[in-house]
Amino acid sequence: MAETLYCYRHPNRETMVTCSECGRPICTECMYFAPVGIRCPDHSGQAQGAQRVTRGIQRASFEGTGAIVTKVLIALNVGVYLLELAAGGQINGTGNEIYVQGALFGPLVAAGDWWRLFTSMFLHYGPIHLGLNMLALWWFGSAIEEVLGRGRYLLLYVVSGLAGSAGALIFSPTSPTVGASGALFGILGAAIVLERQGTHVFGGGALGIVAINLVITFAIPGISIGGHLGGLIGGILGMLALSRLGRTHAVYGRPGLAGVVGLVAIGVISIAVAFWRVAPYA
Repeated sequence: MAETLYCYRHPNRETMVTCSECGRPICTECMYFAPVGIRCPDHSGQAQGAQRVTRGIQRASFEGTGAIVTKVLIALNVGVYLLELAAGGQINGTGNEIYVQGALFGPLVAAGDWWRLFTSMFLHYGPIHLGLNMLALWWFGSAIEEVLGRGRYLLLYVVSGLAGSAGALIFSPTSPTVGASGALFGILGAAIVLERQGTHVFGGGALGIVAINLVITFAIPGISIGGHLGGLIGGILGMLALSRLGRTHAVYGRPGLAGVVGLVAIGVISIAVAFWRVAPYA
């Protein structure tokens, strides 16, 4: 049986119609007939394609949509790198105690350093690595945070990062790995699901952005293929969990306890897979 939908502007009105642009349910009073499909009031005259992407970035940058969690994450990553330098570390992010204690390394995870699955998300190999990741986090993360909200976005980011750590250990357990790339690929994976459900967070180009980044991942030596693939899979599964496997909209539907538990379960499974992979090094 199909789930009962209620107009997002009039919660007491049942409807069978959704906006062709964002997927939100709308009643007859809120319908605007567009050249293609029926749209809600918020999207009745909204820009499309490249113009949508440009305006979306401008809103996130200048109109105060917030992106509080994204800003805090960027500040944490930059702050950790500055602390590494202050602790006597080299400009490439190594040669300091923070790196030694926080980088992802299979044998040390097997020895009990479980926190490395998390702390490695906030370490980077130098200013270029850090700068590129933080630029991507601002561009893509702020857009996802705007539609998901702070709580779900933060949980998705952490779970994707854990999935990325698990992926990195599966592919190269004895290679030290750091970076926010796993969590970033999780954001991109979440965007694919959102755009499939009609919420075009990247102007409809999420799949293309992921494809380009995967080409770069496989083409440039030294990039953690497992970390990127693991994060991507974690983000896709996490967003599917929030939408209860497509039974509700990931943004406008209610994930409920099952959706949140499903997202947390992906993080727990990622940790379990990571420890399974490094068990031979214990």
